[in-house]
Amino acid sequence: MRFIILNSIILLVLDIYIYKALRATNIKWAKSRVFSILWWTYSVLLFIGIIATVYLDLRLTVRSIVLVAFFITFVTKVVFALFFLIDDVRRGALWVTRRLFNKNRDAGEPLPAEVSDKLPEEGALLNEKKKGISRSDFLAKTGIVLAAVPFTTLSWGIVSGAYDYRVRRQKLYLPKLPKAFHGMKLVQLSDIHSGSFYNQKAVLGGIEKVLGEKPDVIFFTGDLVNNLASELKDYKDIFAKLKAPLGIYSVLGNHDYGEYHFGHAPSPEKARNLELIKKAQREMGWDLLLDENRKLKVDNEEIGIIGVENWGAGTRFPKYGDLKEALVGTEDMPVKLLLSHDPSHWRAQILDHPDVDATFSGHTHGMQFGVRTKSFQWSPVQYIYKEWAGLYQEGRQQLYVNTGFGFLGYPGRVGILPEITVFELQRGENPA
Repeated sequence: MRFIILNSIILLVLDIYIYKALRATNIKWAKSRVFSILWWTYSVLLFIGIIATVYLDLRLTVRSIVLVAFFITFVTKVVFALFFLIDDVRRGALWVTRRLFNKNRDAGEPLPAEVSDKLPEEGALLNEKKKGISRSDFLAKTGIVLAAVPFTTLSWGIVSGAYDYRVRRQKLYLPKLPKAFHGMKLVQLSDIHSGSFYNQKAVLGGIEKVLGEKPDVIFFTGDLVNNLASELKDYKDIFAKLKAPLGIYSVLGNHDYGEYHFGHAPSPEKARNLELIKKAQREMGWDLLLDENRKLKVDNEEIGIIGVENWGAGTRFPKYGDLKEALVGTEDMPVKLLLSHDPSHWRAQILDHPDVDATFSGHTHGMQFGVRTKSFQWSPVQYIYKEWAGLYQEGRQQLYVNTGFGFLGYPGRVGILPEITVFELQRGENPA
């Protein structure tokens, strides 16, 4: 919440800066009274809306509309302000040049040739508008055009991308997989973030798409909520519809602990909230694994399902997971499948346990922005996480990073769409 308030203050500063800059141009509509009224009415209403989302218990739909408006407005105005900043820097350079030029001229000192040759005539310094559009007006209008790009793109990502669930199919080759599990269908979901949703019908459509795959087993790899157990109120019954004959196994993600709402210090409210999230998963029929494991049995053959609490390699995320504790009792399992929310855990600890065959993670969301095709993928998040989307392999160990079912912050997706991963377990070596 402090993050939202801080950015609201930054947005208010941008409002003042852009407004004054527009009024200083020769753009006619920017000087009109109607423009002033519309500009400040929208800005004030948005600021009031943001404060209300922080301190009042608004309906989820209203809160979502306010946050959507805030996010798009913030990004658009940052882009727009950059163009005015460029013009102000240019103006400042001209002002400094003029002062130096006049100072040297008054002192009767000749300017160096390399300087005097580059100085504009005095008339041009006093009035840079000669014929046609001035540089300031040109930059302002260019800024408006280019600021429309993120506005249009992000708006389209909300309208078309937020609930555009895509099924990604992946064969998972495991050399020691028991024959009874060959061909088994496993579905992974991750990063639901219930508190961000504003369309129950669309979410139900995503869950029905999962059920249409008829999975044998389902994995959920963390972040069921943004912060609070109460976010599940309108969606718990929808997620309870998930069924699989061999069970639904889940773990906690960094957001499930409530630390972004209650802080890092222990408190009764924080502990109670976490217990409600755990209870909700049990009531939905999910088997929540808290540094523990289960044996999955088919036709007298078994594999191990292991789940750890959140553990991230960075300093920003909680380290609750105990991998060694979770592995206790799995020594005789021919194949071990591990659920761990944060993919940075794989390189930091899991690769030191070569008996863990495959790890299933989420967390990155693919930053909800980028490009993803069958043969190419890119997102800014790859500069933060080495493993951020899809299948990775090192030696005989594999990691799959799901880019998430829901969204957080920006209420949409551009290029990196919400994911339902369908694995087909295969006995043998990867032919690739």
